Amino acid sequence: DAHDKIKRALAIIDEYYEVMIRSKFHLGKAKVKEILRMIEKFGIHSDRIPYDGDMPDEKDRPFYEVSLSVESSFLVTGNLKHFPITPKVVSPAEMMEILKGQKD
Repeated sequence: DAHDKIKRALAIIDEYYEVMIRSKFHLGKAKVKEILRMIEKFGIHSDRIPYDGDMPDEKDRPFYEVSLSVESSFLVTGNLKHFPITPKVVSPAEMMEILKGQKD
């Protein structure tokens, strides 16, 4: 129902916040909040396709399930070990190569 969809979306936003606020990213709270507002404004709504496999970090499950719902999507992460090995899950460097290949 609608309440569950909102709850799942908020869980994703909360996880984005927790990750981006880490000192290694040097973003600061104001910048993180600005990025999250942009995601909320321009993000693409997508349902989740349930994945019942093991996940090392359950907080990552919603991200993987959303990536499964859009055929041409990628899940870009610095923690490849947290996700199943699949061409959908790529590192930032791999994503840059994919994008570069589309430009050529």
